[in-house]
Amino acid sequence: MTRRRRPDVHTPLLDPSVDHALQAIVEGRSTESTCTTDLAAGPWDFDTRPGYGPGSSMGDVIPTGAPRQGELPVEYREASEDELHARIDAAKLALGERVVVLGHFYQREEVVRHADYVGDSFQLANAALEHPEAEAIVFCGVHFMAETADLLSQPDQSVILPNLAAGCSMADMADIDQVEDCWEQLADVYGPLDEPDADGLVPVIPVTYMNSSAAIKGFVGRHGGIVCTSSNATTVLEWAFARGRRVLFFPDQHLGRNTAKAMGVPLDRMPMWNPRQPLGGSTVEQLQEGRVILWHGFCSVHRRFTVDQIAEARATHPDVRVIVHPECPAPVVDAADESGSTAYIRRAIEEATEPTTFAIGTEVNLVRRLAAQNPQHTVFCLDPVVCPCSTMYRIHPGYLAWVLEELVAGHVQNRIQVSDDVAAPARVALERMLAAKP
Repeated sequence: MTRRRRPDVHTPLLDPSVDHALQAIVEGRSTESTCTTDLAAGPWDFDTRPGYGPGSSMGDVIPTGAPRQGELPVEYREASEDELHARIDAAKLALGERVVVLGHFYQREEVVRHADYVGDSFQLANAALEHPEAEAIVFCGVHFMAETADLLSQPDQSVILPNLAAGCSMADMADIDQVEDCWEQLADVYGPLDEPDADGLVPVIPVTYMNSSAAIKGFVGRHGGIVCTSSNATTVLEWAFARGRRVLFFPDQHLGRNTAKAMGVPLDRMPMWNPRQPLGGSTVEQLQEGRVILWHGFCSVHRRFTVDQIAEARATHPDVRVIVHPECPAPVVDAADESGSTAYIRRAIEEATEPTTFAIGTEVNLVRRLAAQNPQHTVFCLDPVVCPCSTMYRIHPGYLAWVLEELVAGHVQNRIQVSDDVAAPARVALERMLAAKP
């Protein structure tokens, strides 16, 4: 569930700030390590360059034409942290109920402290629905999340992404042209994809993870498919199997594989679809025998977690409880004690009645925040290297202050709008997801 932020949660007992940790590493005040010291710089240093920016996705190939952010005015780039916090607070006070600020779990602490709601992408999109009076929804997350908020918000509401360069490498791994081409090739293998067999099942049902573009959600809606989250992936696959012989699951192979494996689907019936190869790199026989066709996509944050890290955590803390996100590779999920969504991880820590040591396999901003909010436990990230989500980290208090002060002045910056031809079928796919109750 979404939760309203309270003023008294802005001062936890421990400092959860990843930015502060990075500055300490760069200045030699910390023995921690980071995947790149570029993370200590302002994200505006990278706005004009192609790429996802420093962090976990910095090695991923960004599509040509991916959105870039224009130059942030110098007053925001040079302002101190305290000045930016004061300006954000003042702008929010001036705007009142005209604006609602949403902050994803993986956002830096300096941004989350200003959010009216904190949650995962779908929780936040639903939180926006609770405020039809708001003229603007400022989504501190990444591009596909702002698109989803636009799909679910009122037509007269403006959805704003503070930094247009905050994309998602996983979402970009399945673009609409590749998916359309895949669908055509599957029709060559299975025959007409909209014709049910004697049992009333069509050859394949497309399922897209929430972490995908609005165009992909629209494709799924047009072709009888559905959207899933990491929380309801099992329910959604059950829905799909009730309607089709097999599932095309994208863009995250790991969530699809881990979910289907837990449901009893053998690994040899989960062929991979690489969009750069004919038939995705599989044979006709493999595709015909396939139960879940997995797209060759992944989350660069969760791919960093390894079985060796789990072994090290157990060696250091014999009683450790290891919980990882289902976007992690299958061997990591198998080696952990539990796997689950961000909501599952939060709930497990908050509901533990005895002091417990937790090793968590998910984004470091969330892990450090959970450690600060639950000092009765020992909570640490499985990956000892400080390497946050590259694209989430593109949102900085400077951008938040800028878009809010522009709203005070009557200007809407960085509005995200989904075209009507995409929005209508995308909403159908989302509505199917909402109707698929566990």
